[in-house]
Parts: sequence; C-alpha cells; structure tokens
Amino acid sequence: MQLRVQKIISNAGHCSRRKAEELIRQGRVKVNDKAIKLGDKADPEKDDITINGREIKIEKRIYLLFNKPAGCITTRDDPLKRKTIFDVINIKERIFPVGRLDQNTSGLLLLTNDGDFANKIAHPRYEIEKTYRVRTDKQLKDSDIKEIESGIMVDGKKTWPGKIKKIKPDIFDVTIHEGRNRIVRKMMSALGYGVISLERVAIGDIMIEGVAPGQYRGLTPDEVDRLLKKSEKSPTNQRY
Repeated sequence: MQLRVQKIISNAGHCSRRKAEELIRQGRVKVNDKAIKLGDKADPEKDDITINGREIKIEKRIYLLFNKPAGCITTRDDPLKRKTIFDVINIKERIFPVGRLDQNTSGLLLLTNDGDFANKIAHPRYEIEKTYRVRTDKQLKDSDIKEIESGIMVDGKKTWPGKIKKIKPDIFDVTIHEGRNRIVRKMMSALGYGVISLERVAIGDIMIEGVAPGQYRGLTPDEVDRLLKKSEKSPTNQRY
C-alpha cells in the first residue's frame, strides 16, 4: 500500500509527522537510496526508507476481522478475570480493537496495529456505517422505525438518522455510523424495547459472513482500501 513517506516515518514511531516533513525538506530522507521530496509516496512493506543513511524499522501492518462471541469482553486484561477477546485471538504481534463491542454483543470486530486506520473506522466524523442485527422482545412498530430513521434522543443527544431493514417482526438490521457506548441498546430502550440478542454483521461493506464465532481472518488489501476510501468520501469529515 502506497503511503506518504512522512506518514510512514510517523507510524514507525521515529518522530512526529511534522518533524518527518522537515527531514524530507532537508533532503535527509531517501527511498531505495534516492532522495525524495515532500508528498512522495512509498510502500512500507516493499521499499527501503532511510534517514541520514539509517534504515527505519517498519512494523508490519495487521488488519484482522474477528467474529466476537457473546460473553467475552473487548479488552486485553481484565482485573475480574473474565474471558477477553485476546483469550481467543492467538497471534504474536500486539494489536488492538477498532472500537468496542460490549460483553453480550457478538459479531464483527476489527483489530489492527495501525492507529490511523483505527481512527478512520471508529470515529463518527468519518461516517463508516456499522450494521447490527437486533432481536427485540416484541415486534418493532412502523412508527418506531420512522423515529430511528429520523433520529431519537439518547442521553440528551439526538442520534444520527439510522437505516432499518426488517428480517422478521422482531428481528431487523439497523445501520448507523455512531460510536457511542451501547448506542443500539440505548436506542431500543428509549423506544421501549428489550434486546434479546445483538450482533454486528457489517462494517461498511465488509461482512461477517463466512467467519464462525471465535474465528478470525486477515482483511485483504482491497478490503482495507475500500474502508479507507469510504472515510475519505465522508461528508462529515469534509466539514472538520
């Protein structure tokens, strides 16, 4: 994946992006033994990048799609000794979850060691949609569907408009781009519904299908690119 060299240097932890830009302007950064100019790109997994003749160490980027089972928590260490997602995921590299799913929510959770990627997927300003399959304790009313689609008050703040797709009278998919804690459960509670089960089935157009609970796989480069392109096109992001 081609990235601006100052971003690669910053991601590697060598210095801040602003300092990296200064080093590039001073001609102290080379890619494959050739001096570069500000704005040039490189592939951190293929190209040799040096500063003052010394190669910088590039951490291999990892992007995982995990089907989180209900009952485990989204953290690395738990003082109460409850089961965590890292009791299930077994890789040697240090990674972290992109956002969270609460203990009783199952489904699609992304994990990575790429902070920029994580921010663009999790932060609501980038409007990456998340789709949840919800089973409620009673049939969802048409009037409540309209409320969800126009936004409802939760904790004193109106939600962004959601999208509803009915599967059965008490089962439906809700698509939102908010990241507030337990937002789907709170939306249902505000409308008088109890949640029997909650599963995240998609982030953007990346689906959980084909990955069994407790299993995981790597995202393909195309999937990573598609998610990042969605964040770049976000109208909310353009206003920040």
